[in-house]
Amino acid sequence: MKNFKLWMIGCILFITIGAFAQQTSKNNLSKIEPDSLLIAYWKTTNIVFPFAIKSVDKGSQDILVQKAKGLENVLQVKAAQKGFFQTNLTVVTADGKLYSFVLNYDEESPQLNLSLNKSRPKEQEIYFSDEGLNDQDVQQYSKLAFYDKKKVRFEKDSKYNIAFELNGIFIRDDLMYYRIKVINTSKISYDIDQLRFFIRDTKKIKRTASQEIEITPLYVLNNEPKIEGEAENTFVFALPKFTIPEKKYLAIQLMEKNGGRHLELHVKNTKLIRVKVLPKL
Repeated sequence: MKNFKLWMIGCILFITIGAFAQQTSKNNLSKIEPDSLLIAYWKTTNIVFPFAIKSVDKGSQDILVQKAKGLENVLQVKAAQKGFFQTNLTVVTADGKLYSFVLNYDEESPQLNLSLNKSRPKEQEIYFSDEGLNDQDVQQYSKLAFYDKKKVRFEKDSKYNIAFELNGIFIRDDLMYYRIKVINTSKISYDIDQLRFFIRDTKKIKRTASQEIEITPLYVLNNEPKIEGEAENTFVFALPKFTIPEKKYLAIQLMEKNGGRHLELHVKNTKLIRVKVLPKL
């Protein structure tokens, strides 16, 4: 009987040790539960993160995402398509934390201003970019780009009596200045909803997450919200200096508010070699 008890204890220990060894041989995965987020087409959702935003990935081109101008930890999100199918958004911050969101469309009651749990002091919530730029110089260089007589047609798109063209790229120090003209030859005014810059993949494999990166202008000269009928306007956008990686292109997107006259320019890295250096002030 005693030998039988010892045999039983041995069997139990063997089974327990074997099960423990099997369990520890596997990776322990901790599931990150996503937060639910309601966004709209006509309203912008602002999300304040506790640390600077380092990476953003959106699951669909039906949503628009950008860091708030001059801020490191505020993300702005809105719908690019009304009634879009459910998608997701992933954000990584400077402390190495990953945030996951499931996005749904709700025009009536979207979540507009959200602040995530903070591990920093309560008195500080917004963190500004350390850009070290002289605003007056940026404005002056934008004017130099505007009045420069060198007109080079980089890219042009036109439809519905609206012409959209990039006719100059300039550089000074760490900023590039893009001169863009919008010509409205129709009798109907053109209300600008968006004029934005994105770095995109040349080819996108079906059903893969979009890796487009939005570049936010630091300053816009002649930032008119409307082009009257039979009129035109020339903008100058001051952007951080960048080049375009292989198999990617710069997309400049012009979208009409409450309309369908949308246009887009595609600029490859080969065009940037024609950039002109602005004279020093």
